[in-house]
Amino acid sequence: MTDKAAEKITSKTKAEMAKPSVSKSKKSTKQEALTLLKDLVAIVVFYFVFTTFAWGAFHIPSGSMEPTLEVGDRIFVSKLAYGYGRYSFPLDPKFVSENHMLEDAPERGDVVVFTLPYKDDTDFIKRVVGLPGDRIQMHDGRLYINGTIIPRKFIRDVNYTSYRGGDIHGKEYEETLPGGVKHLIYERTDKGEYDNTRAFVVPADHYFMMGDNRDASLDSRARGSNPMSYVHKKYLVGRADVTTFSLYDCDQGKEVGCFIGIPYGRFFNGID
Repeated sequence: MTDKAAEKITSKTKAEMAKPSVSKSKKSTKQEALTLLKDLVAIVVFYFVFTTFAWGAFHIPSGSMEPTLEVGDRIFVSKLAYGYGRYSFPLDPKFVSENHMLEDAPERGDVVVFTLPYKDDTDFIKRVVGLPGDRIQMHDGRLYINGTIIPRKFIRDVNYTSYRGGDIHGKEYEETLPGGVKHLIYERTDKGEYDNTRAFVVPADHYFMMGDNRDASLDSRARGSNPMSYVHKKYLVGRADVTTFSLYDCDQGKEVGCFIGIPYGRFFNGID
């Protein structure tokens, strides 16, 4: 065999060997794309199932629950805590009953998320203060439940910049609800708009909700043309259990652990 003939055979063999590698490369790219697509679908399905039946993810947009929850906190809300109803699901599907499956009742002191269709389907987060049958009243800034004043202990004076930029001066107290739940509240004054109210008697299947920032919370105490009023159990979404991370503004001047603007002190805290 001449050198010229050998060169032709070698060239032909190389060309034939090159063809399958191109095909294999295309097939490999297609398989990688399909695998990536499957992974993305699995992630979406898992996220939907997780946030629908386990814990929903919410963020805190206002200061009504300070100091328990700060503006910018991201929280997980247990959907299982009170069972599943229409407002437990994303977009509040009309084909799902408002009545809860696997229903359980909130306890006094729980921090809960609920959706109010009569207030533009807005999600709210407040603390359960009054249970069905309770008599709730505010007098000179003090909370009364069934005629008994709720004890509070002074913790400290607080001075900080609100998320809206205003200077806030007030006091922090530890309040102890019937049943033993202790939690912190803010009070700017004991003579505020909702510091003296009529007596509220909570109807059956309803709850009386209040924010921990007592002078900066529109809650079941509020009056007006379309008040929150008592919250029916069918509107409950779940119980707020933990902060996951936070976009809290470290420039507010509160005693929150921060490092180069990152509020690590708000990460993965249980919600009391």
